[in-house]
Amino acid sequence: MLRNLVSRNVTPAARAWQPSTLPRLATSSRGLATAADPYDVVVVGGGPGGYVAAIKAAQLGLKTACVEKRGSLGGTCLNVGCIPSKALLHNSELYHAAKHDFKNRGIDVKDVNLDLTRFMKFKDTSVTQLTKGVEGLLKKNKVDYVKGTASFSSPTSLNVQLLEGGETSLEAKNIVLATGSEVTPFPGIEIDEEQIVSSTGAIALKKVPEKMIVIGGGVIGLEMGSVWSRLGAEVTVVEFLTAIGGAGMDGEVATSFKKILEKQGMKFKLGTKVIDAEKKDGKVFLNVEDAKSGKKEQIDADCVLVAIGRRPYTKGLNLEAVGIEVDQRGRIVVDDAYNTTCKGVKCIGDATFGPMLAHKAEEEGIAVVEMIKSGHGHVNYEAIPAVVYTHPEVAWVGPSEEDLKKQGVEYRVGKFPLMANSRAKTNQDSEGFVKVLVEKNTDTLLATHIIATGAGELVASSVLAIDYKASAEDYARVCAAHPTMMESVKEAMMAGSNAMGGKAIHF
Repeated sequence: MLRNLVSRNVTPAARAWQPSTLPRLATSSRGLATAADPYDVVVVGGGPGGYVAAIKAAQLGLKTACVEKRGSLGGTCLNVGCIPSKALLHNSELYHAAKHDFKNRGIDVKDVNLDLTRFMKFKDTSVTQLTKGVEGLLKKNKVDYVKGTASFSSPTSLNVQLLEGGETSLEAKNIVLATGSEVTPFPGIEIDEEQIVSSTGAIALKKVPEKMIVIGGGVIGLEMGSVWSRLGAEVTVVEFLTAIGGAGMDGEVATSFKKILEKQGMKFKLGTKVIDAEKKDGKVFLNVEDAKSGKKEQIDADCVLVAIGRRPYTKGLNLEAVGIEVDQRGRIVVDDAYNTTCKGVKCIGDATFGPMLAHKAEEEGIAVVEMIKSGHGHVNYEAIPAVVYTHPEVAWVGPSEEDLKKQGVEYRVGKFPLMANSRAKTNQDSEGFVKVLVEKNTDTLLATHIIATGAGELVASSVLAIDYKASAEDYARVCAAHPTMMESVKEAMMAGSNAMGGKAIHF
């Protein structure tokens, strides 16, 4: 029976499969495939899931095309999401450090000023370099890149309205949908990308607002809010829930994270419902109410960022013509092998089940093509990390304490504060901690939650440990270089491991 998956391994027998034994794509040039000589694979969407799937398909010897309507590859992630936001996050951290922290470190820098035009140009240059790089990878791997908007004309054929004008038809034995997601609109609040902006507008503001309101305390809202806060805006986050960070973030981590951001100047209105918004006299006025008491209040800002999440993008695909079903949330329904309800059509990434993460889509892009080629592919949904790229970063892999309690799992907690880590103390960057959750009876590592500078890098070793079902003791007995932040993870594993006595060395 077809269903949406939440967290499971997909045909783990793929571990035994050796892709090096498969033939590679011939290097001879060719035109677009025809009905008489169809593509083996056509991928619709050139984002992280789509372009990775196209490259992998070509590497496995399959005649492949990738259709992308944006005109540049990389999807939301490279063009208006992950990459440009990280450029802004990194540079805003440098600016804030130069203005407020360098003097404490004995570095005297005078006349530190923000040139927002050049600040944004740096971001745009990074995006252009990476999107062009992806286009070069498609060319290198002999993938036909078709710029246009695709829609189904039959289960094996797509009509493509070309960006340069005209149209073409693509025939394929297998079609992979990787169309990604779009910003979820807020009912009754119109986004103009100037005063009321989505994440797309938030990475392209023409001036630093004096006051910014962020609707939504999830990853995108916190990241973009922190950028403009560091650049000088007074930022207030309005969130309906009573905690920040969104689904998956551990409750203890969320509480500590909020305190850290408050110390940096960000303000929060949690448990608060946004009713509507009105633009007047150059400002935006938001009417809000306390979700519990119903008490109403009006707050104003120069700019409002709507960041309440994203939704699958399937517009214009003509799914109904070929019988492809979607669920109540607009996600394309797939089975264990990413098959949709139309034979020969598969779907991966944001357009279907699971977390909307670029790296999750990339893993699925490889797995779905391996399934087409050999019948086997592998994604471990229990070992997909999540990262909030603020300063410090928050990263985790595996369930939260709240999740484990709901599941009735008996577990141990191992914690280690960064204030006890020599590298963090030396860097004067010791806010945060590492927290590991370990199965009580078997010592198996279940989850790692980190607040730290570079947490997104630190969590990677825990992803590997969880993927290979390692114990906390296994991890704790691996040597970590000194002095490094990685020692904090090792010490947390010691504290969480029964076999290691449940105690860290340096705390």
